[in-house]
Amino acid sequence: MKCIIPLLVFIVISLEANAQDPEQQPTGDHQPTLQVRSNRIYGKLVDENSGKGIEAASVQLYLAHKDSLYEGMLTKSNGNFSFSNISTAYGYKLIISALGYEPFEQIIAASPGENGRFEKDLGNIALHPAIKQLADITITATRPALEMNIDRKVFNVDKSLTATGGTAVDVMKNIPSVSVDIDGNVELRNSTPQIFVDGRPTILTLDQIPADHIEKVELITNPSAKFDASTSGGIINVVLKKEKRFGLNGIVSTSVGVPRVLNGNLSLNLRQGKLNFFMSGGYNQSGGKAKGKTLRENKPGGVTKDYFNQYSVNTRFRKFSSINFGFDYFMDNRNTFSITQRFGGGNSKSDEVQEQEYLNSSKVLAYYGNRVGDSRWGFNRNSTRASYKHTFPQEGRELTADITYNYGKGSSNSTILNRYFYPDGSIYKPSATVNNDGRNNNNQVTFEANYLHPIGENAKFETGLRAYFNDYKSYFNVFGYDNGQETKLPLSNNYKYTENINAVYGTYSQKMGTFSFQAGLRAEYSKFDGLLIDNAFKFGYQYPKSLSNIWNALFPSLFLTQRIGEDDEVQVNFSRRIRRPNFWQLNPYIEINDPVNLRQGNPQLQPEFINSFEFNYSKGFKGGNLLGVLYWRNNPNDITQYSDTITAAQYEQLQNAAVDPNAILNTWVNASTTNRYGAEFTLQYKAGTNFDITPSINLQYRKVNARINDIDLSNKGFNWDARLTANYKIKTDKKPVFNNLAFQVMGNYESPRVIPQGKMLSEFSVDFAIRKDLLKNNRGTITFGINDVFNTRRWGTIYDTENFYQDAYRRWNVRNFRLSFSYKFGKADFSLLNRNNRGGGGDED
Repeated sequence: MKCIIPLLVFIVISLEANAQDPEQQPTGDHQPTLQVRSNRIYGKLVDENSGKGIEAASVQLYLAHKDSLYEGMLTKSNGNFSFSNISTAYGYKLIISALGYEPFEQIIAASPGENGRFEKDLGNIALHPAIKQLADITITATRPALEMNIDRKVFNVDKSLTATGGTAVDVMKNIPSVSVDIDGNVELRNSTPQIFVDGRPTILTLDQIPADHIEKVELITNPSAKFDASTSGGIINVVLKKEKRFGLNGIVSTSVGVPRVLNGNLSLNLRQGKLNFFMSGGYNQSGGKAKGKTLRENKPGGVTKDYFNQYSVNTRFRKFSSINFGFDYFMDNRNTFSITQRFGGGNSKSDEVQEQEYLNSSKVLAYYGNRVGDSRWGFNRNSTRASYKHTFPQEGRELTADITYNYGKGSSNSTILNRYFYPDGSIYKPSATVNNDGRNNNNQVTFEANYLHPIGENAKFETGLRAYFNDYKSYFNVFGYDNGQETKLPLSNNYKYTENINAVYGTYSQKMGTFSFQAGLRAEYSKFDGLLIDNAFKFGYQYPKSLSNIWNALFPSLFLTQRIGEDDEVQVNFSRRIRRPNFWQLNPYIEINDPVNLRQGNPQLQPEFINSFEFNYSKGFKGGNLLGVLYWRNNPNDITQYSDTITAAQYEQLQNAAVDPNAILNTWVNASTTNRYGAEFTLQYKAGTNFDITPSINLQYRKVNARINDIDLSNKGFNWDARLTANYKIKTDKKPVFNNLAFQVMGNYESPRVIPQGKMLSEFSVDFAIRKDLLKNNRGTITFGINDVFNTRRWGTIYDTENFYQDAYRRWNVRNFRLSFSYKFGKADFSLLNRNNRGGGGDED
C-alpha cells in the first residue's frame, strides 16, 4: 500500500496527460468510429512584464496572399486562442490587438507535416504594454495588507512596517488569528499549524527566514482533502519573493539596531527570453537579555511542605545566513521546468544564570542555589527542488510534479554548573557539573504530483499523490562530574527514527449559478519507527495497521458556498484531519535545561483525529470587508500536556544532574476528547486614502475530558484574543519632507487560557513603526521600528494540582529598536547576452 497506490496513480496521470489529443473529444449522441484530427493554429497571449494571460484580446487570421480575413476570435481568460480546420493551401498572417498593448503581427506558412497534418503551436506570444504618459499624473495600484478570501487569508508582508528587518517570527506576530509563544512556536486559533515554504514542508524554523525575503503569508484554517491530512491545526504557507518581470530587477536592504541587531538582504531577478533567474541572500543577527521567574508551593496530598523560587537571566545571541537561487525555463508555452536551491546556516549562544531559593513551610530560607549554564549550537539547512508544469490547450487543464530534498545537520554543546549554600554562605552540598555534547543529521524527500481536469465550464476534477520520507539521527551524550569523577548519565539520548507518509487524493468541484461545492477524499498511510540506540528501545506507530481499521487512513472534506449578491458570500465546510505525535512527544528522554521543570516524551502516544466544522460569512462594503467565522473542533484522543512531580526513583536516577527533588516532569498523554467552540471576526476598513484599520477578535470556549491513573485532568474555560493594526500615510505637496511618511501601530492581547491542570497567563504587546519613501519614484525606503514597545511580551503558566502550585513565566525575545533602509532597482531592457545593448528602456519600478 505504501508505494503501489501512489505509483499506479502517477502512471495513470502520466499516460492520460500524454495520450490525450489537444482537440476536444466530441460530445452528445454522436459516436463516430473514426475521428479525423483537423489542422489548426493555436497559442497563448501573455503580458510581457507579468507573464499572465491576456483575456478578450482580438486575434485575427488573414489569408496572406489576399489580405482578407479568414477567421477571428477573442482570447479566453487564460489568454489561449485556437483556429481549427486550417487549409494547408495558403499562407496566413496573424494580427493581434489588445487594449493597453502594442499591436502584433506574424506570418505563418501552412505546410503539412509528414503525416499530412498541419498543427502550429505559436507558444506564448508576449505583448508589450503601450505606455502613455499623462502629464504629471501617476496611477498606482496597491494590494491591501490583508486579503480575506472565503477559504484563506493572504497577508502581504511588504505592508508590515513593524516586521521590516526582522524574521518570519516578527511577521507572524502581525497576522490576525496567529499567536507566537515564548520559543517562537506558532499557533493558529490556539492549535499548532503546519508550516510550509512555497507550498512544501520545510526543515527551516521561522526565525531562520528573513522577513525581507517573504512576499506573502497564506492562512488556511480548514484545509481540503488536497492538503496533507496532518494539517489539523491549519496551514501557514510562507511564499518567498520571486519576480518574473522581464529584465533585471532587485532590492537591497539593511538594518541596524539594539540589542545587537544587524541584518542585510539582497534579492535579484533576471528575466530574459525563455529563462528567468532569481537569487536572494541574507544575514540576520539579534541578541538580548531575557528574564524568567518561577514561584512554587510544594503541597503533597494538599499539605504545604515547602516553597521554591527561581529567578533567571538568559543572555542570547543568534545569527543566521542564507542564499537562495534558481531558474525557471519556459521550454514552450505548455511546459515549464524550474530548479530552486537553498543553503542556510547559523549558530547561537546562550549564557544563563539562575538564582534559586529553597524555603521551608514557614517561608524561611533553608538554603539557596546558583546555576550557571553555557550553551552553544550550530546548524545548516539546505534544500533542492525540481519542478515541472505542463498546461494543456484546454483552458485550466494542467499537470504539475516536483521533488524536494531537504537536508542538514547540527551540533550543540553546553556546560551546567550547580552550587548550593546555606543562608550564611557556607557550602550546603558539593557542586555538580553537567556537560552535554550533541550532533544530528536530517534528510527529507518529498515527491508530489497533481493533475487538474476541467469538466465543461463550471466543474473540475483534481487528483494527485504525495510521498514523504524523513530520516533523522541524533547523538546526545551527557556527563556528570562529582568529586572529580566523570559519569555518563542516563540523560544521554542517542536515537534515530524514520517517518514515511504516502497519500493519494481526489476532489470534485462544481458551480451552479451562485452556488458551488467541492467534495474530496484523501487516503494516507503513515509509519513512524524510532530507536533509542543505547538500549535498543523501539517506539512508534503505523496507521492503518490493517484493512480492518481503514477509516484511520481516510480523510474526507466538503465545502458548500453560496454567493449572495455582488459582495456577500456564505460557506459551510467540514474536514477530517490527523495530528501525529512528533519525535519529542514520543521520545522518553528527559530534558533538564530547567532543574525544576523537566520534559519527557511518552512512547505510548497515539495520533489524534480532528473533526473540524466552519461557517464563514464574508461581506463587502464601501471601504472595507467583514469576515465572520463560527467554528467547532472535536478532537478524540487529543494529545495534551500532563505534569506531575518526579518520583523518588527518577530523582535517584537524575541527582548527578543537580535536579530538584520536587521538580515537575512535563509529558504528553492522550486525553479522551477536547472540544473547541469559537467565533472569529475580522474587519478591514479604509477611511479615505490615507488611513486604514484592521481589528480582529477570536472568542473560544475549550473543554478537555481526560483521566490519567485515576486522576481527573478535565478542565474547561473561555478565552479570547484581539489584535488591532492601524496605518496612516501622509500625502501632501506643501511639505515634501513629510510626503509619503507612513505610520503603523499593532497591538495584541491574549487572555488567560485553560490547560488540563491550570491556565496560561494573559499576554499583551504593542509594536510601532514609521516609514518614509524617498528618492526618485520612491525607490528608497527608510523604516524605524520598535518591537514590543512596553517590553511586556512574555509567556507564563499557572499549574494548580493536588501536589503543587506553580506560577511561572519566561521570555525569549526582548524589546528591540531597528533602523532599516531598502532600495529597489530595475532595468527592463537589460540583456545579459547582448553586450552592445544601448536600448533606452531605463529603470522600471
